[in-house]
Amino acid sequence: MTNAIQVSGLCKNYRDFQLRDVSFCLPTGSIMGFIGENGAGKTTTLASILGLVHTDGGNIQILGRDPRQCRMQLNQEIGAVLDNSFFYEGMRPRDIDKVMARIQPGWSHETFSQYCSRFSLPFHKPFKEFSTGMRAKLRLVTALSHHPKLLILDEATSGLDPVVRSDILDLFLEFIQDEQHSILLSSHITSDLEKVADYITFIHEGQIIFSEAKDEMQQRYGMVKCSKADAQKLSPSQIIGRRDSAVGVELLVDDRAALQARMPHFVIEQAGIDEIMTFFVKGVQNK
Repeated sequence: MTNAIQVSGLCKNYRDFQLRDVSFCLPTGSIMGFIGENGAGKTTTLASILGLVHTDGGNIQILGRDPRQCRMQLNQEIGAVLDNSFFYEGMRPRDIDKVMARIQPGWSHETFSQYCSRFSLPFHKPFKEFSTGMRAKLRLVTALSHHPKLLILDEATSGLDPVVRSDILDLFLEFIQDEQHSILLSSHITSDLEKVADYITFIHEGQIIFSEAKDEMQQRYGMVKCSKADAQKLSPSQIIGRRDSAVGVELLVDDRAALQARMPHFVIEQAGIDEIMTFFVKGVQNK
């Protein structure tokens, strides 16, 4: 299987934050959800992949090529939407169409117009009059209208209502129907990732905690709700995260199938992405 993105040993040093040995691969033809709490390093990692910040170590391969040697060519094959990306408030979609046609080889007026029509984006209305959902859609359709092979998206669905998010998720799934297309999607909305992601990469305090197939991850980790006495029967090595309450304990456990075989009286439910991230951070912080 080829990789759309391969990051190996990526390092970036700031005064109060470091990316440390960040490594993961995005297989071609798939969607990877990139998760982590605020300040964990998601945006810095994406900016490093896009060449927007100078890195202090490591290697990055994009679409099988070294971006240090062919950044301009790769930029033609990447569509990006960053959390802080914006258009001048007075610009209209028709103005964006004209500007992008001059600076982006492969830009398609027909594709852009079709997307604007599909998502009811008025071609002659200024960006400042667009709603939050309309702005998000315009950023995304602009990223798509030069026919990229790879989308890199930072919080592309953040702050949107469920209907708009559903439209955008459908667009993601439509995009990867082409097996040469791939998406790296940073998001705090884990329910969106549960719907569309094939892989999940979790970063915490500048380090990758895990990067694996979503289905395997959800099969591997489990949630146990039990008494404090029952929790004492488990080895600490089996427990990733723990939350105590007045009525008992909630535990995130590793290898839930093996634990269920050994403790058949335990009720072990499949863990969601949000639970895995939350309890992993608790476990990491307790070490």
